[in-house]
Amino acid sequence: MLAIVFGFGAALCWATALMGSARATRRIGPWATLAWVMLLGLGMTIPILALSEPVVLNAGQIALLTLSGVGNILGLLCVYAAVRAGKVAVVAPIVSTEGALSAVIAVAFGEPVAAGAAVVLTVLVVGIILASTERSADSPVELADRVTPRTVAFALGAAVFFGVSLYASARIGADLPIAWAILPARLFGTTAFAIPLLLAGRLPFRRDAFPYVLVVAAAEVLGVASFAFAARDGIAVASVVASQFGAIAAVVSVVFFGERLGRVQAAGVAVIALGVAVLSALRA
Repeated sequence: MLAIVFGFGAALCWATALMGSARATRRIGPWATLAWVMLLGLGMTIPILALSEPVVLNAGQIALLTLSGVGNILGLLCVYAAVRAGKVAVVAPIVSTEGALSAVIAVAFGEPVAAGAAVVLTVLVVGIILASTERSADSPVELADRVTPRTVAFALGAAVFFGVSLYASARIGADLPIAWAILPARLFGTTAFAIPLLLAGRLPFRRDAFPYVLVVAAAEVLGVASFAFAARDGIAVASVVASQFGAIAAVVSVVFFGERLGRVQAAGVAVIALGVAVLSALRA
């Protein structure tokens, strides 16, 4: 039950982060958004780490920390590039298949899964194809609202990177204090992106973007912490439940931000949301 409750908590946090990142990247771009989110997130993580009990890391844990950090950073960069010009209502469900990928990895390493999971994963692939399909646009308004192959490619890349990172983070959270699951991406992102951009004078700061990056940074930290705790009760279950963020973000973007979807895309979004929900039920 903890996997479902805290997994859904992670979904709410990541949906918030995705919506906020869409607003931030359209103001300062994906690289600057990533840098600020990681820098602010590290500042939030250090006090949590300081309150955690000290640990001595072995080679396997260091490898998992590296995999978690690099996968998360590359996934976020792909997401920010996708939502900068693409529809959140399409990007979010595609990215949300990260949970299915993480569940597959968990199963491959010995975690049991329901017999119908393979069928549901196939349905998820169909949903991705439908959500990625765009009919030809006839008017300038429709043309401006199109989903490009580049947007879809970035979203799929994010799903793959996040799937690997989720599994690594879950393994870390099972063996180490939760703070260690939060730290890798923020530490790597700050040292590899934020500090170099800051020193080079290429890290823009805009007041209208700062509230968004602050919300995204906090939501990412809380989301990872919630997911790591949920994964202690089952990696596959926590992964697919947390992936509900795609459905949440898609609904919010359509209802509150006026994004439009074609009928085929809407069907694809619905199939992905249903597939993730069914997979959650099977695992539960």
